[in-house]
This record gives sequence, C-alpha cells and structure tokens, in this order.
Amino acid sequence: MDQVLTEVGPRLRRIRKERGATLAALSAATGISVSTLSRLESGHRKPSLELLLPIARAHQVPLDELVGAPPVGDPRVRAKPIVRHGRTMLPLTRQPGGLQAYKVVEPPRTTPAPDPRTHEGYEWLYVLSGKLRLILGDHDVVLGPGEAAEFDTRVPHWFGATGGGGAEFISLFGPQGERMHVRARPTRKEKGD
Repeated sequence: MDQVLTEVGPRLRRIRKERGATLAALSAATGISVSTLSRLESGHRKPSLELLLPIARAHQVPLDELVGAPPVGDPRVRAKPIVRHGRTMLPLTRQPGGLQAYKVVEPPRTTPAPDPRTHEGYEWLYVLSGKLRLILGDHDVVLGPGEAAEFDTRVPHWFGATGGGGAEFISLFGPQGERMHVRARPTRKEKGD
C-alpha cells in the first residue's frame, strides 16, 4: 500500500504536465490550493479521495489512472469444451454452482427413439442454427434459429438435432432459473424422427 501511495505524486505531476496545465490552472479547476497540489505531487502530502476525485475530473481521467490501480483481469472465459452424450458443450461461465451457461454443438442424431429424463433444475434454450427437437412431457416441438424454450427439468425431457443436420444453441441451466417466455411452435414430425 505504501508503494502505491508513493507512486501517486509523480503520476499526478506527469499527467498534469502531459496536459500542459500549471499548478495554478489545476488549482482553479479543482478548488485545491496550489500549495496542497504541490505537496501531493512531491509526496509530502498523502493522497485522499477528497483530493484525488476533483483532480481526476479536471484531467478527465479515471481515478484508477491516478492511483495506478492494477488492470482488471481478462474477462474472457477460456474453459475447455466438454463432450457429453455426443454433444460438445462450451462453458460460457467460469464460476461453479448457480446459473451455468453453455454454447452447445449438437451433431445430427441417428439414435432411434428419444429417451426423456428428469433431474433437478430449470433450463432455457436458444437456438442459434439448425433445428432442435424438444420433447417435454406431452409436447413435441421443433425449435428453429431465433426460437427459445424454457422448462422445469423435473418434467421428462429430451432434445436433439433434427432435420438431417446438426444444431447449435445456447443453454442456461440452474438449480433455480428465472422464467422466460416460451416461443416455440409445435410442428409435424419430420421423416426419420
């Protein structure tokens, strides 16, 4: 912490000089005395939020830049794909537990009959490409690109690609899901289903 504080003064001076501002001009813009600004830059006065906020505003820089806050870690999720039941699931969330998001690549299905299953949770599906057949209780629907479905996974369900090709979709799954509106239309069974 001491190291961070000792680096603030030189950083304040550098930023002020880069902008071509004098201590007097910065004092007029911030309401902070020239003496206090000089002591901040020389390290003879500890920086405080009360002093740094008006300086950041005057220079139009984020406060993080004045104090040299470490950069935020890379927010991209780089989890390894999971292959389960012939599906490739690309995790879109890093944290275990709670709501989980996946991009799922579903290959064309050649299995004879769907085998609906149940488990705890709630799922939401959004089709990106291809056609995804969803059997949910007594409902048998085919979802196309841009269509979504949501359901309680305690209801017997099964889903797989249909129509001769594969499908890609986003799946949000959680032990307690927020309900969204179902926008799926029932269709006639296709050959081979």
